[in-house]
Amino acid sequence: MYDLIIIGGGPAASAAGVYAARKKIKTLLVAESFGGQSIVSQDIQNWIGTPSISGYDLAQSFETHLRAQEDIEIETGELIKTVSKEGDVFVAMTEGGKRYETKTVLITTGGRRRKLGVKGEKEFDGKGVAYCSICDAPLFGGKVVAVVGGGNAGLEAVIDLLPYATKIYLLQRSGALKGDAVTQERIMQDPKVEVIFNATTLEIIGDSFVNELVYVDTTTNGFDKLTTRETHHLDVQGVFIEIGSLPNSELVKDVAATTPYGEIEVDVYGKTSMQGIWAAGDVTNLKYKQNNIAAGDAIRAVLNIYDYLMYNK
Repeated sequence: MYDLIIIGGGPAASAAGVYAARKKIKTLLVAESFGGQSIVSQDIQNWIGTPSISGYDLAQSFETHLRAQEDIEIETGELIKTVSKEGDVFVAMTEGGKRYETKTVLITTGGRRRKLGVKGEKEFDGKGVAYCSICDAPLFGGKVVAVVGGGNAGLEAVIDLLPYATKIYLLQRSGALKGDAVTQERIMQDPKVEVIFNATTLEIIGDSFVNELVYVDTTTNGFDKLTTRETHHLDVQGVFIEIGSLPNSELVKDVAATTPYGEIEVDVYGKTSMQGIWAAGDVTNLKYKQNNIAAGDAIRAVLNIYDYLMYNK
């Protein structure tokens, strides 16, 4: 029986684990791997206290810091499939059938970016293909980039890129942008931005780094004419895919309330609708999905869990 099980291996989980250990909460951290979504980033420049670090090195530092703590158990290579309540305890089950029991749970499983699923996307992930404009926009100074997605995420990516890129193509699948009207107006007035409507991305091309995006104009070539469609090519050095994200919340869908988008609903302390379960980071409905914010939210949650455990001794 644990006092706390932390599920996840990104910045939120790592920060939570360090604080739980220092509070001497009997804690188990279960992670498939360390690093979270940022592990594919070649150069992270906004992790506070570190001017520049790769996603791999950041993941290594998370694990090193955690393993330096004496009062925490760590299980890696395990994926928690479900969390359920049995009487007064919570049960976390892994895909491999392992069973863990605990008084409280902190879900820090993060999210996964929606992918286009086109040729070249996976191959150039971290080599010109990016999913976080706040994180990576400064890396594209003086370059021509494309942003795929005309919702709020895409519009905000354009805003983030404006101080850096020399030219920004914004590709929207339909004939109208979907984001906030004020933001639409701002980007449409900027001479560096060219909006391409009815554009469906087909392929991302490059050598060691992205150098081209291929799309089709669906106003003249519907998907029922795939063999005869006319393609268009953009010379770009970066492609930001901003079509939303999916929270990794499936493991608690039966015990904690989620939004229509699957995000776990939490209060300011990270408490969910189920007493005894907290959540922090990108898996929640809180705004601004960032490493530093996820770590801070997880620390707040652990401190609240500590108070809860002390009160319910």
